[in-house]
Amino acid sequence: NKTALIASGSAGEYSVTTNSAVGGLTFQIGQLNDKQFQLELTLDAADAKSLGVNTAAISIGTVGAAQKAMDAIDTAIDSINQYMAKVGAYQNRLQYTIENLEVSIENFSASESTIRDVDMAWEVMNFTKNQILQQSGIAMLAQANMAPQQILQLLG
Repeated sequence: NKTALIASGSAGEYSVTTNSAVGGLTFQIGQLNDKQFQLELTLDAADAKSLGVNTAAISIGTVGAAQKAMDAIDTAIDSINQYMAKVGAYQNRLQYTIENLEVSIENFSASESTIRDVDMAWEVMNFTKNQILQQSGIAMLAQANMAPQQILQLLG
């Protein structure tokens, strides 16, 4: 098996592993190294021989042979259309997964920002409260120190 990084950006990294045992590709599409977060892409061969078109045996010398060649080509075209539909389905799933991961990252960032903003507001409020308590304590001490001086002035 070979693994290659195919994309890296703000939405994370996407890698693909070729799996020679099953003849396909394995895409890691989630955060955990688990089958649930992998997409295995297995496709049949799509060359002329695999599609049933023997290019060496095709003949258009007679109407019957030409018709037989056209039937083989039509069958191959149908197989290619099914193949393309399968690839399109894989592509749609990958696109959906990428968009879902990007939304998850955006939501995570927004949540983190909200938490940090709440902490900042709490700390500013706490600082202001403590500052008011300190200033009122100083004012009360000043008043308490003035009472004995006023008594001395009355007596004096």
